[in-house]
Amino acid sequence: MAARRKPAPKTRARRGKYWSRRVMETSDALDLEKGVFRRRSARAIASSLKRSAERSERRKSAPFRSAMSMLVFYQNRAGRKLSAAQRRKLDAAKRELRKLFGR
Repeated sequence: MAARRKPAPKTRARRGKYWSRRVMETSDALDLEKGVFRRRSARAIASSLKRSAERSERRKSAPFRSAMSMLVFYQNRAGRKLSAAQRRKLDAAKRELRKLFGR
């Protein structure tokens, strides 16, 4: 059985360290306001996501779906590094987002 080869180090350096950053910058994701997930209140996070979703030229789906997807993407990428308080705040932001979009 042949041994697996590791990718060349310079390939990784050229692509960048974090694929999620590249996805945020180049995909059909929303154009978010800076520091949106660091806001103090769930309502502020939800309103910022709503504004971004409604203004974005890059999104392919409905504003609600795009905003919710971005919030879930952030939560999933943060994973275990997300504190319990921050996770509660982001879950509350989901509820606020549903209210803002009337769902």
